[in-house]
Amino acid sequence: MKTLLIVNDPPYGTERAYNALRLANSLLTHEGEEAKLFLIGDAASCARTGQNVPQGYYSLERMLKGFHAKGGAIGVCSTCMDARGLTDEDLLAGSQRGTLDELAEWTRWADKVLVF
Repeated sequence: MKTLLIVNDPPYGTERAYNALRLANSLLTHEGEEAKLFLIGDAASCARTGQNVPQGYYSLERMLKGFHAKGGAIGVCSTCMDARGLTDEDLLAGSQRGTLDELAEWTRWADKVLVF
């Protein structure tokens, strides 16, 4: 099964991004599963490298690295990055600047699309 997860919410302040990453990582533990994650709107900040969170608090940076290590693809909306002052150098390894055309292609690729 091929799943696309689209995340809109910021990395911290709500738990939507956290729950999307929990599900995305869980999907990739099953044989034959493929998953892609597209970060749009405030979620573009989820892919910022060097996140410093309080001890015992979840780290979306660590979760994204785990997702990528399991074979997941991570796209970050370029327009949303620009609006938030994020550069390509700000992105964690394994994530890439993406476009709405790419999101459209990923949507066509997917058997299921989940929006958080």
